[in-house]
Amino acid sequence: MLIIPLLLIYALCGTAIFLQPNHNTKVDLSISGDFPTLNKASHHSKPKPKRANSSPSNSTSSAALPTGTPCAGNSPENRSQWCEYDIDTDWSEVVPDTGVTREYWLDIDEIAAAPDGYLRTVMTINGSIPGPTIYADWGDYVVVHVTNHLHEAKNGTSIHWHGIWQRATNEHDGVVSITQCPIAPGTSMTYRWRAMQYGSSWYHSHIGLQAWNGVFGGTIINGPATANYDEDAGVMILSDWTHETADEMYQFAQLCGPPELPSGLINGTNVFGTGNHTRGSRLKLQVTKGKSYRLRLVNAALDTNFIFMIDNDKLTTIAMDLVPIEPFSTYSVTIGMGLRYDIIITADQASLADSFWIRAIPLQACSENADPSNIRGILHYEDTPSVPKTLGFIYSDEKCDDIQALSLGLFRWYLNSTTMEILWEDPTLMQIYDGVSAFPNSSAVISLPKADQWFYLDIETRQPIGHPIHLHGHDFFILSQGTGAWDGSSRTENPPRRDTAMLPRQGHLVIAFQADNPGAWLMHCHIGWHTTEGFALQFLERTDEVVDTIDYELLQDTCESWITYDELHNIVQEDSGV
Repeated sequence: MLIIPLLLIYALCGTAIFLQPNHNTKVDLSISGDFPTLNKASHHSKPKPKRANSSPSNSTSSAALPTGTPCAGNSPENRSQWCEYDIDTDWSEVVPDTGVTREYWLDIDEIAAAPDGYLRTVMTINGSIPGPTIYADWGDYVVVHVTNHLHEAKNGTSIHWHGIWQRATNEHDGVVSITQCPIAPGTSMTYRWRAMQYGSSWYHSHIGLQAWNGVFGGTIINGPATANYDEDAGVMILSDWTHETADEMYQFAQLCGPPELPSGLINGTNVFGTGNHTRGSRLKLQVTKGKSYRLRLVNAALDTNFIFMIDNDKLTTIAMDLVPIEPFSTYSVTIGMGLRYDIIITADQASLADSFWIRAIPLQACSENADPSNIRGILHYEDTPSVPKTLGFIYSDEKCDDIQALSLGLFRWYLNSTTMEILWEDPTLMQIYDGVSAFPNSSAVISLPKADQWFYLDIETRQPIGHPIHLHGHDFFILSQGTGAWDGSSRTENPPRRDTAMLPRQGHLVIAFQADNPGAWLMHCHIGWHTTEGFALQFLERTDEVVDTIDYELLQDTCESWITYDELHNIVQEDSGV
């Protein structure tokens, strides 16, 4: 095997990534199935927030509901079946031809709201946090019209479809500075992609810290499952929350490091305060005795790893990210930022109590939260829930790593001196279309020119915190994950498959993916502060094939609108670009 010289790229956070392409052989993987925002005008003062309407936005979608009757054969008694397909169908190669297009309209606006009872300026999708869930069936086409109403904030926006492969639709990945320019206030952009995977995910803004001001929502793609359940309880989004805008907090983070966050939300709601002085409301989940429910957990936090549990209930995990797995049961799951877990619970505890706490507990070893025991919802059997008196399970707070996916050739990427710095108005895809082939170091580019070549990345850190590493446009296989430096050993027999995985603190993460999706794909830490500060790189994959797939008119129209708006309002970019 040809060993090429190591490539060294310098950025932030004392983390090293070692990457080495294998040019001659394919690895034998045995796989079974006054700071309103960052992009503010330099002269712009803090906006006066608008009050939320009591009625929902008129701009809704007729498709913004579950798809109804599941595919033939898929029933509570047999969730593994999906029309003529089943859980054993190789979903990386086969996609059902449904002929269905599901269409949505999303309006992004800035209002005054109190998700945890504390009034502040927030950003919403269709007037809510989180935004509406995007539903599709495996194989459907999805069309989403996004309109930017952030006139007072003078913010551009975008929507990234987290975990969606975007095969032949790279310009719809929603990453400002890489796949598009920002959507300017007063304009719209239409995203189009195909649901080639199935399972649970989320969507969010991918410009600055805008997502953590409220611009996020869930995604459900219906398909087969590895275990049976009676009802789908939908997406349950866990998030931390601040009482200032995320961008105001960023000013502090730049000077003093990540701040302690005061609160947290479950599906956009919680209470804040103590004793008789609490404000807000708890999430409530009503269940029927004897039934089983699928919950789709998403960690949409800015900078919090959660341990999730429901008092007295066992959790059976059936999927990680958009990947079905063999079911396993625990009393809690640890979930890093950007990760998703599909779990099944059974309502079999009614003899003990009529209400139980749902808990999302920040792991204090790596997540600073002022009220870590207060991010809770209520699971209840009766129509009117009582305040639970139940106790949570004992858990360890000494580690902040994700579930060890491995309990079950290389570049080196050093993140400590040069950060990614790219421009909103000059996205990578536009540069590729214009024939640019040489990029500055600040673009943090790694070229992957050969079709179907396998690449291996050893990501290492000496930092005492973990990093959730997310790759766009691909799933990857986890070959090694643990504390300390990588010892060279790998798991190649049916390795776990993810699109986001935790790099353990003072540890390593070794992953592999195949260059089978031409495009410009971001890889980054999903801690919001770190991405904004440049903890990222981009893979330019088979760029000679990209130009013919790009919707140049869409790309050009969005950029022209943004450049015109930028020139009119003197927008100041203060972040890494992504």
